[in-house]
Amino acid sequence: MGDISVEYINPFLMAATSIMRDICQVEMKIGKPYVKSTEFEQESVIIMIGVTGEMRGQVMIAFSYEKALDIASRMMMGMPVTELDEMSTSAISELGNMIMGNAATLLSTKGIGIDITPPTICRGTVKFAQSYTKNICIPLSNENDITMEIDIAVKNDK
Repeated sequence: MGDISVEYINPFLMAATSIMRDICQVEMKIGKPYVKSTEFEQESVIIMIGVTGEMRGQVMIAFSYEKALDIASRMMMGMPVTELDEMSTSAISELGNMIMGNAATLLSTKGIGIDITPPTICRGTVKFAQSYTKNICIPLSNENDITMEIDIAVKNDK
């Protein structure tokens, strides 16, 4: 299993905090990174986006179901969201696209070219297994208790 440098994780965190601030009007604080298995609880909503190019793997952005509804509502200009239907799922998917697109741009300034796959939304109890690299989990939260985690399981092929 390969280890990934903080230098390559920070662009994902910078992208997530800036998109949450600019699009959802939420200031997120970055928690302490740790290695974890890619298991999610019953009420989880996970945006999974693959990474190809000079880095390979996937990035998962996870929320509780209630937090996903809140974020979808914020993305849809405050429109109340009570379930993850086609429209709110599309909003959550777009959040993943924005975060990962921003991260790809930041990585390109470091000379690392990546492409991202279209997002896949997973719900419920989910466990993913990969053997090529560790999964680094970084929790993000704010004073209003919007909590999300970013799970980064990528390997730099450069």
